[in-house]
Amino acid sequence: MKLTATRGAIAAVALSLSAIAASAQENPECIAPANPGGGWDFTCRQVGKSLQDQGLIDQTMQVVNLAGGGGGVAFAEVVNKRSDDDDLIVAASSATATRLAQGAYPGNTMDQVRWLASVGADYGVIAVAADSEIETLPELLDQIKADPTSVSIAGGSAVGGWDHLKVLIAADAYGVEDVRKVKYIAFDGGGEAVTQLLAGSVQGFTGDISEAKGFVDSGDIRVIAILAPERLGGEFAEFPTAREQGIDAIGANWRGFYAPGGMSDEAYDAWVSKIGELYASDAWKEVMAANGLAPLDLQGDAFQGFVEDSVARIQSISKEIGIIK
Repeated sequence: MKLTATRGAIAAVALSLSAIAASAQENPECIAPANPGGGWDFTCRQVGKSLQDQGLIDQTMQVVNLAGGGGGVAFAEVVNKRSDDDDLIVAASSATATRLAQGAYPGNTMDQVRWLASVGADYGVIAVAADSEIETLPELLDQIKADPTSVSIAGGSAVGGWDHLKVLIAADAYGVEDVRKVKYIAFDGGGEAVTQLLAGSVQGFTGDISEAKGFVDSGDIRVIAILAPERLGGEFAEFPTAREQGIDAIGANWRGFYAPGGMSDEAYDAWVSKIGELYASDAWKEVMAANGLAPLDLQGDAFQGFVEDSVARIQSISKEIGIIK
């Protein structure tokens, strides 16, 4: 009798776990807090497709682009209107942590949502149009040193955001005396920023390697520096690092997801499990290699702690370079 009861209990747990798994995939939706073509859009679409290809969700992931405020519009939407949605995840990155660190989402803080998991890290790049006369990062920064008003750099994060900070970190490392004079123009997503570069409205682009890759492949832009400790492998090996050009600047943009703060524990655990399983798969390793993503394997509480540390570190950097007081 005891054995039968135990088997019955195990079966009940198995059914319960199946129900939990299903609960987070009935109408799976991912919000990309920017226009199509940028890093958040890439994160939603690639992870959504891969989850379905791996059989981890039964339905196609609906991707909704909700641009504005460097991710602030999407954050407010989730906190204020969809706080208990078990089917919703939102693409996030170092840009999200940066805006939260600087208090740029008015009235919102990182503890109003639940942080799910990372899916890799994306090194920053500084690029120019393919036909630009600028060949190296020192050449670009020399122009900024000589006349800060002569060079505009476009990025897909808001002023003071992660894309902006990457340029300031490089400029500071090169000895630009007042990095606040560097002209940065914000757009809602890397795709829009590259469009402005190609139109000749700006002279440089700052973003991440995953969002730049398509434009490099099409021959539209040329990467003059990748903000990695050393050159990446494979098809990215041709991109010179800032370090090898004498500029000690490193910028890694983590990529991951947050969920509504009121999401049930069951749905949260299911999403954490699904993303963790996806990350561990050979198929995801291939996606990472193809898109220049570096390893960053964090889920649940470990990811929550990582984001907390990121926010604290970025607050410190931002104060150092005068973005916040």
